[in-house]
Amino acid sequence: MPQIDDLVLFTQVIEHASFSKVAELNKITKSVVSKRISKLENQLGVQLIYRTTRKLTLTEPGSILYHRSKDINQVAQSAFDAITGYSEALSGNIRVSVPTISGELLLAEALSDFCQKHPGLTVEMSMDNHFVDLVAQNYDLVIRTGYLEDSSLIARHIFNSRWVICASTDYLEKNGIPETPKALQHHNCLGYTQQSTGPFDWLFIRNNTETYTLKVNGNFSSDNAVALRKATLANNGIAYLPTCLVFDDLKSGKLIEVLPEHSGKVVGIYAVYPYTKKPSKRIQALIEHIRDRYITMKERF
Repeated sequence: MPQIDDLVLFTQVIEHASFSKVAELNKITKSVVSKRISKLENQLGVQLIYRTTRKLTLTEPGSILYHRSKDINQVAQSAFDAITGYSEALSGNIRVSVPTISGELLLAEALSDFCQKHPGLTVEMSMDNHFVDLVAQNYDLVIRTGYLEDSSLIARHIFNSRWVICASTDYLEKNGIPETPKALQHHNCLGYTQQSTGPFDWLFIRNNTETYTLKVNGNFSSDNAVALRKATLANNGIAYLPTCLVFDDLKSGKLIEVLPEHSGKVVGIYAVYPYTKKPSKRIQALIEHIRDRYITMKERF
């Protein structure tokens, strides 16, 4: 099996376009660099680089390998940085913005516990479902779900939130249980307007891997998932909601999950902070604390 160190060396050769520069950077000889790249090629059974006296050119497999592995060194360094000096005393104030649901169900307790662990530190938490401007609004850290488009920010994946399609027992007894996603078109579906594809374009999965959207219909929508939960509990329709929000309702039988083998909505939860080479120790520690809390409660997500 190829060594990770050789893969890192390969990415450096491509980035610097020179065996000599990489040799100097790693304090090894040029011949050692060449031998390790050759060893990597032999282990993979493909040629990665075309070598001439003037330049280095990636082969097709080399290009694929480079684009898949170019961030490996940065990811590894980030992992080491996350725990370097972790035991150091933390102090100061951290301004954090979190989604309303996550704040109420998990993060309010998690962040206040973090303050108890570090007496010299304070956290100011704001709950907002809209993406805030970190720099303009002076936030140190934002917890958000979904895709991050702003390349000037760093997003670290924390956890995935699975969503479920559910309805009350009374609603299903009165209207029947949908057996296929298309059957939902004959039900009153409750739409979530914060969804990027639209409140009534619901995401499904088939053949265990392929995702697709299907338009459903309904007479009520909201930008607040808690409101949709209440409408669902009131027997007013079928909703697509975060598992964490309806976990207790599903356990108690107040709500019933429908089409579990077809529901394909999984939303990433990210810790987002302004671009810096290395975030402060207190931000690193807080991100780790939040991630650990999500993992501890993973059954609910």
